[in-house]
Amino acid sequence: MRQKAVWHPPKHEMEKTRLYRFMRKYGFADFDDFYRESIRDISWFWDAVVEDMGIEWFHGYDQVVDLAGGIRRPSWFAGGRINAAYNAVDKWLNDAAVSGRHALLWEGENGETRRFTYSELAEQVDRAAHGLRRLGISKGERIAIYMPMLPETVIAMLAVAKLGAISTPVYSGYSWEAAAKRVEGAGCRLIITADGYYRRGIVVPMKEEADKAADNVTAVRKLVVVRRLGIDIPWRQERDVEWTELTRSDSLQQLQTLPMESADPLMLLYTSGTTGSPKGIVHTHSGFPIKAAFDAGYAMDFRPGNVMFWITDMGWMMGPFLVYGSLLNAGTMTLYEGAPDYPGPDRIFQLVQKHQVTHLGISPTLIRVLMKHGERCFRGRDLSSLRVVGSTGEPWNPESWLWLFHEVCKDRVPIVNYSGGTEISGGILGNVLLKPIAPAGFNTPIPGMNADVFNNEGKSVRGEVGELVLKSPWVGMAESFWQEPQRYEKAYWSRWHDVWVHGDWVNIDEDGCWYITGRSDDTLKIAGKRLGPAEMESLLVEHPLVAEAAAIGVPDEVKGEAAVCFIVPHRSRANAIQPSELTADLIALVAERLGKSLKPKAIHIVDALPKTRNAKVMRRVIRAAYLGEDPGDLSALENPEAVHAIRLII
Repeated sequence: MRQKAVWHPPKHEMEKTRLYRFMRKYGFADFDDFYRESIRDISWFWDAVVEDMGIEWFHGYDQVVDLAGGIRRPSWFAGGRINAAYNAVDKWLNDAAVSGRHALLWEGENGETRRFTYSELAEQVDRAAHGLRRLGISKGERIAIYMPMLPETVIAMLAVAKLGAISTPVYSGYSWEAAAKRVEGAGCRLIITADGYYRRGIVVPMKEEADKAADNVTAVRKLVVVRRLGIDIPWRQERDVEWTELTRSDSLQQLQTLPMESADPLMLLYTSGTTGSPKGIVHTHSGFPIKAAFDAGYAMDFRPGNVMFWITDMGWMMGPFLVYGSLLNAGTMTLYEGAPDYPGPDRIFQLVQKHQVTHLGISPTLIRVLMKHGERCFRGRDLSSLRVVGSTGEPWNPESWLWLFHEVCKDRVPIVNYSGGTEISGGILGNVLLKPIAPAGFNTPIPGMNADVFNNEGKSVRGEVGELVLKSPWVGMAESFWQEPQRYEKAYWSRWHDVWVHGDWVNIDEDGCWYITGRSDDTLKIAGKRLGPAEMESLLVEHPLVAEAAAIGVPDEVKGEAAVCFIVPHRSRANAIQPSELTADLIALVAERLGKSLKPKAIHIVDALPKTRNAKVMRRVIRAAYLGEDPGDLSALENPEAVHAIRLII
């Protein structure tokens, strides 16, 4: 586990970082001393953060954090009034150095490009907000943004925020059924989508999927369509609205941004757990944007005028992170529509060179894919603009991390390993540029994050694997689950009193370096995309020949983790189809309904699933048996013979 540090901060560069200057401003010369104070006095710390970042309030807050409701329900910036869209765009219009700077650079997979300065972006946001208001959208309404990575995706998100409505970004690769679950759960009245987009040179239609989702969600009244491709699409005059009509120029007057209470919802970001329906994480105007911008600006040293390019989707946490992390810091975001290795493996580094990217965000899965191409990925590309490579989504293996650092980064560019989650609004652990960085590790928790590792008895441990926990609240923590407060409490606060249990296994070595070894729950994390096994299992048992199903995540050389499923067929119908045909049909079913990237690596037919006496399927035991690992205590199992059968699967 222990790795020797390979990147060391040059002193002259370290002293230029925003984090170092922030520390020195408050009299700290040593990072560890500063970190300890950031978690000892959270009111002082977050008050200093918003002051140093220049966050603007329509009405100042009376109290940084009110803990009258306990640390599970903190009230941040109580009494304050704020709007995320104002801090992202509008406030910069009064700054001549920023208003003419590029806020957004976009490139399509076909090479098409578009650029927006801060003033141009503000105008487009106003147009969209006017149009949404004409459609009757007001404070508190939920709007689904089921879009590929287009400029209009960002414009829509900011316009919704400006009106005080609540955006629900939905992963563009979801089928209509997966999208509809999230749209229905949020109670969205309106869906914003596109006719389609390019992926690996192929047209991916979206309007048809959005139509099916809208047909199956009771609250949806309107569907706004961006014409990305200009292809023929089905059209319902009574429901569908052209984006160009929504943003028509009958009024160019700047729209008044609605002041919001600090705790008012900004977004619902959906994430999956091990059981039940997807969870709608409630994020506020004073939460997610500030946490994301702090992590980008201080942990990753993203400065005004820098350019951030993160390979993501707006339906994943790092999409909104890219928006608010760049705009609140007066920087530039780069959006890319297509596959990062199309038409060749050098595409992302071509984009880095073309758009002078300073901060590139990747996943370990992508690097494992690119490694196979060797120097073809970056040969001839000028990467001198690059200052930081950020990594998130899943644990690294040292081989791919070292390849990226030595071959691509030339031992010069630090890799900021960054891990947290949708519920966090950013990172718990990271690599700050004031300390050495070891392969695949984290050199510290992010300032303000009171992280620890607990053993099964709830004691803090070092040198052994334990649960990653948080012992204090932070700006950006999930407000709750949308309309499911009890489920929220159970998910994170039920194991130890007033301790947030995140669900990662972590080890801290003798040098103080943190390593994530995997998920402590059953959540699948396929190529950085989190998916609850129940969602995949529910699809499998819809097949008329399937009685039961279980899905687990297993190590995969390319994706980091892949799904493997186990099904129990209906006994009365077991001979209706050949086993190979059944498993092929099921893999195709999952690919169709959830998206090709989430399809199982394999599906195995078994006589029974290991269960407890109360009929709970033990995915942990299934995974251990399948991988030949020790499954631990099996005394709670009703049918231990099922474990032996899984061990025999080749």
